[in-house]
Amino acid sequence: MADREALIRLRNIRKSFGENTVLHGIDLDVHAGEVLCLIGASGSGKSTLLRCINHLEVPDSGRIYVGDHLMGYEERTPGRLHELSRRKVAAQRTEVGMVFQHFNLFPHLTVLENIVEAPLRVRKLDKSTAIATARDLLQRVGMSHKENAYPRQLSGGQQQRVAIARGLAMRPKVMLFDEPTSALDPELVGEVLDVMTGLARDGMTMIVVTHEMGFAREAGDRVAFMSDGMILEMGTPTQVLSNPVHERTRAFLSKVL
Repeated sequence: MADREALIRLRNIRKSFGENTVLHGIDLDVHAGEVLCLIGASGSGKSTLLRCINHLEVPDSGRIYVGDHLMGYEERTPGRLHELSRRKVAAQRTEVGMVFQHFNLFPHLTVLENIVEAPLRVRKLDKSTAIATARDLLQRVGMSHKENAYPRQLSGGQQQRVAIARGLAMRPKVMLFDEPTSALDPELVGEVLDVMTGLARDGMTMIVVTHEMGFAREAGDRVAFMSDGMILEMGTPTQVLSNPVHERTRAFLSKVL
């Protein structure tokens, strides 16, 4: 597809921490309604790549576009980028929901209050609209019966489902998931993956860092294998998971499948 049809565009994204280069010039397009699953060993750059997309990490070079917006910067004169203020970056992040490994819910707020907090403060929605939206989302993730509970009263799977609802409450263009089931007990993984699969069926644009190959096979439109800060192989789930071309992809999959 042409660049203009891509919802997310990454061009030559590089990132280092000290002498450790984590991303080596990543180029990537993700289209509206697509689910891209990033797989690879720990330390391959997957999470850093996600965090660069919503400017939680600042790339050392390259450009990231979400829709028509250049994330974190503006080009005041041709070829010269100027970093946006924190307020403007925060406004851009409303377009990019993110769900982390650890749920990051506010412990002093109820489930409902956690979900309406950002729409009220950032989107400036009126309270009745924010609450109605939150309740619709809680129903969607199967948590309507827990709207008055506090995070400490929930299982890990329930907290993660609330975190997904909180991300969706901002009505983002894309959702980023950073190993959303890795901190869960095995018996709780399925309930979170079911919610994510439902989002995929509904056409939500998603980039998912995951070790759950069953989810990647079922819900992913494409799978990208990362190693040493590079995308070494990308294709349909069948191509990458069943018929990998690169030797490193085969070696990785032999350990996880």
